Amino acid sequence: MRVSHPLFALAAAICMIVNLGCKPETAAPTAATSSTAPSSNNDHGHPHEGEDDHAHAGGHGAGPHDGTLADWGGGKYHVEFTVDHEKQEGTVYILGADEKTPTPIKAAEIQLSITDPMMQVTLKASPQAGDAQGTASRFVGNHEKLGVVQEYAGTISGVIDDTPYSGDFAEVAHAH
Repeated sequence: MRVSHPLFALAAAICMIVNLGCKPETAAPTAATSSTAPSSNNDHGHPHEGEDDHAHAGGHGAGPHDGTLADWGGGKYHVEFTVDHEKQEGTVYILGADEKTPTPIKAAEIQLSITDPMMQVTLKASPQAGDAQGTASRFVGNHEKLGVVQEYAGTISGVIDDTPYSGDFAEVAHAH
């Protein structure tokens, strides 16, 4: 039996396309695998304006509020986690793709899940100046365990226009 060359070429092309599309999955970085070395570049290789000697996980520099950044929606949005230990208060800012611009969303609350110490905190909308009526780019919540001075790691999740978003973050030691 003889195989025609065009059919063989087509089968080989399909195999190559399928093989190129199948890349091994890589695990998301965790606090254990994150570097604690200071970084002066963001994930695009450019220094952030005014960046200090903080190191933050996930390839992002410090956010505009000196917090830890995480992606939401593959970079469509970014969320920045900050904590005020004295107030036992966590704040999350919703930012645009540039990691700097406040981006108000229509949501009454978002969720903060911390892994150590284990806690769940509902963050309520706390609109900033300039946020349109019914939207917020800042969410705030309190929990007694946020009074513990440490580096936190966890997940920030919320819903924008019926689409769920979630992003993992990990604070790393500051070089102060």
